[in-house]
Amino acid sequence: MTQWSWQPPSDSGITLRVQHANGIDFELAEAGLQNSPDRLAICLHGFPELNISWRDQMPLLAAHGWRVWAPNLRGYGATTRPEGVDAYHIDRLVEDIGALIDASGAREVMIVAHDWGAIIAWTFAIRRVRPIARLVIMNVPHPYVFRRELKLWRQRRPSWYIYFFQLPWLPEWFMARNNARFIRAAFKNMAVDKSRFPRALLDIYAAAALRPGALTAMVNYYRSMARTGSYFNAGTGKVDVPVLMIWGEEDAALNIHCVDGTEDYCADFRLERLPGVSHWVQQEAPEKVNAILADWLGSDG
Repeated sequence: MTQWSWQPPSDSGITLRVQHANGIDFELAEAGLQNSPDRLAICLHGFPELNISWRDQMPLLAAHGWRVWAPNLRGYGATTRPEGVDAYHIDRLVEDIGALIDASGAREVMIVAHDWGAIIAWTFAIRRVRPIARLVIMNVPHPYVFRRELKLWRQRRPSWYIYFFQLPWLPEWFMARNNARFIRAAFKNMAVDKSRFPRALLDIYAAAALRPGALTAMVNYYRSMARTGSYFNAGTGKVDVPVLMIWGEEDAALNIHCVDGTEDYCADFRLERLPGVSHWVQQEAPEKVNAILADWLGSDG
């Protein structure tokens, strides 16, 4: 029996199951089962998160007529953990999302993504791996904007951890020590509204990170990106579907200039900046994020 990473409340409309795709067993949270299987909103979490990070958005998307899937990405939670850095190359990650979309049978797809999930989502949309109708990005820059910012001290300094993650074994040891204190602190210390991250929630994230091999898998995303430069080789960089970017302005990992110039790469772009909100935007300000999503989706969302 699968040991789920979390158990959704019975009244949430969210259920858990395993979905096989691209040779991986994904721990999948889903909602909106009564809605048409032709319309899929797939929600991609970041580091060091899980699909629980979408707990407040999944019912909203379902209420707008979408079937909602929120997988734990490869290596996270109860999802399969392939070994080796190459298994976490961006090519493998976008293949996972393409395979999940294929498995859903959906004809209309929206990707909603945060942090590393948004890195995957930008790449997926730029490469046109599968047709998508809409793209929602939260607190991760477009690859060419990020490439520009990484040349500047204002972004190199807060990106220190990416360089630290290139070391062998030490990052995993450091993050696991003291019952995954680093994982807990990543949420609690960076958050502006710390009440959004109660101990029970932090326990879920910490327990998932402490599963055998999980931290190595999570860090291998960064190792692959740094070794191959894969995120920054994005062709024209153009996205031809409507893009909504929601950005918590108090992001300690990504400076606010990471939003500048994004519109140059998007045919249809809307930016919503949230003052007083941290990197963990959809968890810290779910009411504001959901109101923005509802407005953007509109009556035909």
